[in-house]
Formats: sequence, C-alpha cells, structure tokens
Amino acid sequence: MPLLGLGTFEFSFGPEKAKLAFIEAIRIGYRHFDTAAPYGSEGVLGEAISEAVQTGLIRSRNELFITSKLWCHDNHPELVLPAIRCSLRKLKMEYLDLYLIHWPIRAKPGSQFIPLRKEDLVPFDLKGVWKAMEQCQRLGLAKSIGVSNFTTKRLNEMLTFAKIPPAVNQVEMNPAWRQKKTEGILCYKWNKCDSILPPRWEGFVGWKSCSGI
Repeated sequence: MPLLGLGTFEFSFGPEKAKLAFIEAIRIGYRHFDTAAPYGSEGVLGEAISEAVQTGLIRSRNELFITSKLWCHDNHPELVLPAIRCSLRKLKMEYLDLYLIHWPIRAKPGSQFIPLRKEDLVPFDLKGVWKAMEQCQRLGLAKSIGVSNFTTKRLNEMLTFAKIPPAVNQVEMNPAWRQKKTEGILCYKWNKCDSILPPRWEGFVGWKSCSGI
C-alpha cells in the first residue's frame, strides 16, 4: 500500500472537474486512491483511471492501489457480494486492492446514504458480514479486506471468528478530530497462525500520532 493516498470524498465542483483532478493526481505521482459507495466518486474515478491508461500516464490499473468500502445499508451478509460487484462495475475494474467495512453499524437495505436515520438502524451481524467479506477475498474481488472506524472491542470480537483477519482498521484523524481514545493510528501485526502479536490490544505493535504523520 502506498504511504500517500488521495481521498475522494465530497468533491463539490462537478464530475468533469473531479475527473480532471484525479487524472492530474495520477500524473504527479499519486498511486493510492480511497473511495466508497456513498462518496459518489467511484464512477468518476474509474473514468479517470481508464483515461490515464489510454493516454499512457500509467501502463495499467495494476500500478494503482484502490480502496473502496461497504456502506451501512449493505452491511447484510447477502448484500456484501452484490455491493462489491457494484463498486467494481462503477470503477471499471476486476478487483479492489482493499475493501473495508465502512462502519460497524447496519442500516435497512435501501435506506438513504447520508445522514443515516436512527429509525433505519438495525442490529449488526458482524460475523455474517465478515464471512461474506472473506468470500470477496477468496473470489479475487478484493486482494485484502479490512474495517474502518472500528473500536478495539469490535476488533477483539472479530478475532474470535475471523478466518482471514482484517488487514486494516482505517481511522480518520485530523487536527479537529484527534481520536484520543485510540491515541493515533493503530498498526497491527499478525503471525503465520493468524494470531495477533502481542496477544492483548493494550500492547499493540505500534502507533503513529498526528505529530508523526
């Protein structure tokens, strides 16, 4: 995974300008792009990447690292595969480098993207959803799978049943949102037996605070 990536959330200047911005990002060296179903940027990003290949900025999509995410109203075991396939169609790709569960909550199918309404929230079957995520990786639709915005409590829960441990827990940090409870971005290390090293989250392998980014 490239250390520097470009987020594609909330562009307010229209799809054509967004596409030009993504193409320019590729031209100046960006190789990691982060998108998600509710961002509305998957289709535009896919067009930009196709054009970058056609014009010779990159030789193929394989030179890029693409992350997308499973939104809350698709956090149902039977909807995970249709959701990733929908994202891949929009991106015009055969696989994602990384696919994440966007939030550890579930909304009713077909409910609005943002904001989520309290009346649309339903109990989250994490075990069932993660099993479907593992299937995405086994089918080659995602090279790696992970989570986003998960607490250590949720991660510990996952480790009791995950056959494929999450490769990433993506957590937002910025000067306005310091994430003091996580003390930064946690970095996890797994041994060959898929157990965490060290065995307790309190002794996680390492972290970087805002000042270290």
